[in-house]
Amino acid sequence: MQMNTLNDWLAYAEQLHPAGIALGLDRVRRVAERLDLRLTCPVITVAGTNGKGSTCAMLEAVLQRSGWRCGVYTSPHLIRFEERCRIGGEVINGTALLPHFEAVERARTGADRADGSEAVELTYYEFTTLAILRLMAQSGIDVAVLEVGLGGRLDAVNIIDADCAVITSIDLDHMEYLGADRESIGFEKAGIMRAGRPVVVSDPLPPASIEQHANAIGADLWMAGRDFSLTGVAGSERLQWGWSASTERGGRRYSGLAYPALRGANQLVNAAGVLAALTAMRERLPVSAQALRGGLSLVELPGRFQLLPGQPAVVLDVAHNPHAVAALTANLDAMGFYPVTHAVFGAMADKDLPTMLRRIAPLVDRWYFCDLPTPRAAKSGDLKVVFDALNNPVKATARCFANPLEAYAAAVAESTPADRIIVFGSFVTVGAVMAANGH
Repeated sequence: MQMNTLNDWLAYAEQLHPAGIALGLDRVRRVAERLDLRLTCPVITVAGTNGKGSTCAMLEAVLQRSGWRCGVYTSPHLIRFEERCRIGGEVINGTALLPHFEAVERARTGADRADGSEAVELTYYEFTTLAILRLMAQSGIDVAVLEVGLGGRLDAVNIIDADCAVITSIDLDHMEYLGADRESIGFEKAGIMRAGRPVVVSDPLPPASIEQHANAIGADLWMAGRDFSLTGVAGSERLQWGWSASTERGGRRYSGLAYPALRGANQLVNAAGVLAALTAMRERLPVSAQALRGGLSLVELPGRFQLLPGQPAVVLDVAHNPHAVAALTANLDAMGFYPVTHAVFGAMADKDLPTMLRRIAPLVDRWYFCDLPTPRAAKSGDLKVVFDALNNPVKATARCFANPLEAYAAAVAESTPADRIIVFGSFVTVGAVMAANGH
């Protein structure tokens, strides 16, 4: 099979492994060793159930404004695969990845080795992660910010040792892989910690398993509310907030900070974790107060409570688990009154769909459920069955559509300029509507 384009390689990577997700580091580490893959710059790794992408974006914004050349790896993407990696603040060009895919394939198959090395099975995620990490390693970056895809301990990103780990909010998601409760999930996220190195926990009520694991391996644990804290009540009328480290952590303070440019009350918690991570890394990666203020006030991240210009009001949000939907609901509630709220929703079948729909249902008058072009997705008809089984608090209507664009077109056609349209759920749902709106 001849691979000449990015799409060729992505199609090839999709059929390498029979499972879409196969956790474990043995296979991906074996290929990384054959590649002699290593990042020589400081590495900040970010894990958590929600808030990872926002945390990575804020870290990147502040570090870039301080003059550090930053490489960022996040997943999944909204519209184009290339969005998964940014170098120096710019999304990479897909053609730049081609030699790295080729190198990963040669290492995976053992083509460059005379010792009879066996071929290694890699998933799409593992294959593409190795290619992006290799590109980052050869891009002359000063600092790498890596977002964990799933869990932490057994995720492919964890082959790279973090100089600083950040763990955002912990909630129930991917339970078939990570465990049935917050303690089990917290343990999996804690796997990105390294002995003697800082780990920042921005979740204000983290599971005990995180602190236990940090103590067990001797990590330098920074806990929200103990080692650092924020002032400024999310959702209040205050326009500024403050952050301070404990006396034991040097007592550094920032006051009169503008609220992060990313909308939503939950972003203050993420921003507090970012400041703690930058404080923990200040000797290796000093940042100026001006860069910190500017970075937080100007950071951008599509698809996180993103409002499109014009009327009716259109909100895009990749909330795809109960915790994220609860945050979305709170943010929507703070927007004020709209005569009718329309919701376009498509999601993966393995999510806690009843809880997600139940949490946001009181705000929604009309539902537009959609199919998605991936085998993991729930069918629109199945989403409607879940919805119909709920106690319908606002007597909302619900219809089914073949894809996100048809659902969104129907919502637009049935809206008045004073209404509100929410597009949420999977990255695939939000990405399709973003692309249609020219973003």
